[in-house]
Amino acid sequence: MKAIRRFTVRPVLPEPLRPLSDLARNLRWSWHAETRELFQSVDPEGWQAAGGDPVRLLGAVPAARLGDLAQDRRFLRRLTAAADDLDDYLRGNRWYQAQEAAGDELPNAIAYFSPEFGITAALPQYSGGLGILAGDHLKAASDLGAPLIGVGLLYRHGYFRQSLSRDGWQQEHYPVLDPNELPVSLLREDDGTPSRVSLALPGGRSLRAHIWQARVGRVPLLLLDSDVEDNDPGERDVTDRLYGGGSEHRLLQEMLLGIGGVRAVRTYCRLTGHPAPEVFHTNEGHAGFLGLERIRELSGEGLDFDSALEAVRAGTVFTTHTPVPAGIDRFDRELVAHHFGEDGELPGVDVERILQLGMETYPGGEPNLFNMAVMGLRLAQRANGVSTLHGAVSREMFAGLWPGFDPAEVPITSVTNGVHAPTWVAPEVFRLGARQIGAGRAEDALTVGGSKRWDAVADIADAEIWDVRRVLREQLVYEVRDRLRASWRQRGAGSAELGWIDGVLDPDILTIGFARRVPSYKRLTLMLRDKDRLMDLLLHPTRPVQIVVAGKAHPADDGGKRLVRELVRFADDPRVRHRIVFLPDYGMAMAQKLYPGCDVWLNNPLRPLEACGTSGMKAALNGCLNLSVLDGWWDEWFGPDYGWAIPTADAAGTDEDRRDDLEAHALYELIEQRVAPRFYDRGDSGLPGRWIEMVRQTLASLGPKLLAGRMVREYVERLYAPAARAHRALDPDTARELAGWKARVRGAWPRVAVDHVEALAATAVNGTAELGSTLALRVRVALDGLQPEDVEVQAVAGRVDSADHITDAQTFPLKPAGGPDLEGRWLYEGPLALDRTGPFGYTVRILPAHPLLATSADLGLVAVPSETTGEAAGVLMR
Repeated sequence: MKAIRRFTVRPVLPEPLRPLSDLARNLRWSWHAETRELFQSVDPEGWQAAGGDPVRLLGAVPAARLGDLAQDRRFLRRLTAAADDLDDYLRGNRWYQAQEAAGDELPNAIAYFSPEFGITAALPQYSGGLGILAGDHLKAASDLGAPLIGVGLLYRHGYFRQSLSRDGWQQEHYPVLDPNELPVSLLREDDGTPSRVSLALPGGRSLRAHIWQARVGRVPLLLLDSDVEDNDPGERDVTDRLYGGGSEHRLLQEMLLGIGGVRAVRTYCRLTGHPAPEVFHTNEGHAGFLGLERIRELSGEGLDFDSALEAVRAGTVFTTHTPVPAGIDRFDRELVAHHFGEDGELPGVDVERILQLGMETYPGGEPNLFNMAVMGLRLAQRANGVSTLHGAVSREMFAGLWPGFDPAEVPITSVTNGVHAPTWVAPEVFRLGARQIGAGRAEDALTVGGSKRWDAVADIADAEIWDVRRVLREQLVYEVRDRLRASWRQRGAGSAELGWIDGVLDPDILTIGFARRVPSYKRLTLMLRDKDRLMDLLLHPTRPVQIVVAGKAHPADDGGKRLVRELVRFADDPRVRHRIVFLPDYGMAMAQKLYPGCDVWLNNPLRPLEACGTSGMKAALNGCLNLSVLDGWWDEWFGPDYGWAIPTADAAGTDEDRRDDLEAHALYELIEQRVAPRFYDRGDSGLPGRWIEMVRQTLASLGPKLLAGRMVREYVERLYAPAARAHRALDPDTARELAGWKARVRGAWPRVAVDHVEALAATAVNGTAELGSTLALRVRVALDGLQPEDVEVQAVAGRVDSADHITDAQTFPLKPAGGPDLEGRWLYEGPLALDRTGPFGYTVRILPAHPLLATSADLGLVAVPSETTGEAAGVLMR
């Protein structure tokens, strides 16, 4: 019989065991080995059955066992030590507090918004790399003592669980998640009633949401849940599943995340006394509506829209994660307009102004589409991509928002992602280096520790490194067999058919891993371009290879599902099924075995469509070598000491088949000629010395760069701290002044012009000049009532290509030398040093200038000479 109502009965812990509840409710256990070991000792079989989830474990432990533990002095000593360590971790000063004590101006608090968070498999609120990155960001912030507040949604079905049909077609299942069985608790008002936020919907309806709180070490994570009895059925389902539903469903999710998220933060700060955030960080465009809610707040305090916009932009950071326009949420203009204004949300904010923030009103855009990333960029004074290459790709992709500027000057910087080592480094690897790296907290050794600690890996003996690598490979073999057996049973196979699984994989064979989402650009099936060649690699008589593959296609992506089926069918072939496997339901629990157990991590996206590729980072921190296309972080930090670069067939152009053929051939050649021989090349000691040295170099040289602690420190120093200073500088009067100045500049700009350019010192003879000489430039400009302090006049110079485009440009400020004349023109002068040989050119431009602008490109305004303006460009230096 089916129950008509479901609820959770919580255990009553004996008084001596009460600290177990605090330990279970703080997700620090997910990266703190000692706490996990403590829970495992409560009930080893129950720990396994609970999937390593302390909350589920405590809900299932028999009362008699709890009574025994309450009398077990050894257990109670371990419990006291773990509770004391957590208390010290939560209360003690850490890196952030040390920076403040040293005089750094840092934000009092930062609100970090993301549509998904991958903290632990016990809280399945993630789909892939974006969520895992967000989870690692919170964990590293906690380790560093940074005062973040995470904001997301609580999806009652999470992301889908993946299984396979008998013929290898992906099937989706959506589990029902009961928040009372998750490591979260309701945020409550002082009278005990659940706190909630509410959004107005058209037609007088409301979207209400409860606020669940997870503790991620020191960082609170607020998750909004629309499954509230007061909601109508449609509104209750808004937070049903991650990345599900149609366009309006997604819009409502993103309104709740952004607008409701700001209201949840305000509620949390009111109830707990937590400092109000000075900086708001939008992790991808999904949460972009948070800026509109903050504009509404300031409008209620007397600021007009433009002034409020300036105040909001000053304290907002936007991170883009997608290198392809198709990865951005875009909504019809009419749909967005329908949900805002007098009959919807933000009634005090002009709908047309809201729409202007997101419309693709630039060359190549779709004028009727509201683009969440475009809104995110227009609402943030600071923006970044997630690797150096991705920053460059993003500047190209969004260059239309800054017309007149070269992509290199588009104000989008980059902070290369990192991964949270205490979460992803296998205990065996951590223990291997513990003597050299030093004892103490894993958070300190792996997140805060400097490169000198990692250099100590050089002192670890070859035999120790190789023994650990084999242990991890063997663990992966057993994990794969268990998961493969479970998968085949789901596919309908009986036990009598599955005897072959006991021979799948071998702990002494070179093991390659490939696991990620399955959009077409990640090329799951590139390895299958020449199946006979792949079979030869897998079955080589002396240098065999084995491959473990995992990945999920989006439920609506039939093309991705066909790729999964193609791979599965190849892996089902009895000739090779002991050498290549596809594991369904890729997630954090699988990944934590997969990364350490592989010898090589494969990544073969279409360059440059991989924003970062953090799975390769996690593998590298476990001594796994990368074999990858030069994309994302690998483009930035590749070195032959750490792995191999797969050549890209750029000459193939738009011929995708030819490109795939060429790059697949290069992949086979690398494995056959370089990777496998190095793995199997054993010296007199029986050890692959050159391979082990690459493992050592990967840990010592790459390790410190790959850390989420490094990433969060960069965010603090390069983005959060400047944003906080800008926020503090823009009090209401200053915000009004800046908004008024921008309006005045925009009004005058159509008539701002470079009238004449001349080089007074005639050092160029017959189109050439000598290295080290100087041009003295004189420029007349029309400012249409603007003053010299409102603008910057620059010479821009550098090498020129065959079309006279300046490359590798440098800027030289020109100074006002007189004016205005009778026609209102100003004279500017300045030297231009000719400091490089070859074809060389220059031009002149005018930019807006104000001390509160983050960059000269902030307004997207630039005036350059017309083709008839004096000597607009021109010398050739040999």
